[in-house]
This record gives sequence, C-alpha cells and structure tokens, in this order.
Amino acid sequence: MDHVLHWQKSTFSDGGDGNTCVELAATPTTLHLRESDTPHTQLTISTAPLTHLIRSIKSARSHT
Repeated sequence: MDHVLHWQKSTFSDGGDGNTCVELAATPTTLHLRESDTPHTQLTISTAPLTHLIRSIKSARSHT
C-alpha cells in the first residue's frame, strides 16, 4: 500500500523564507528526509535501525 507523504519542516531548518529547509515525512515503517531546494532527492531509512541507533545514543549518554 502506498502512503501519501505529509512533509513538515524540521526544527533544524534555517527559519528564513528561502529554500534552506530540511523536511521530514513518515510512514509506519519509514522515515523520509529531503531538502526543500531538491524535493525529488530523498533519504529514506526504516524505523527499526533508526530506533536502535537513538536508543544506543541515549544509553551511552546515561552512562557518562
């Protein structure tokens, strides 16, 4: 089943009126990232490895 992506501007974006925005969209199993000036070029990652990475980083921080 294809999901319609609903893009939103990242909080890490410039905030100006130019094409300097990082945009994010998610499906149940995938996270999509793109720059607003090149919307047809997307980076996609499944949520499982990303979740593992984030948990590892949080765990390492709590042990420092």
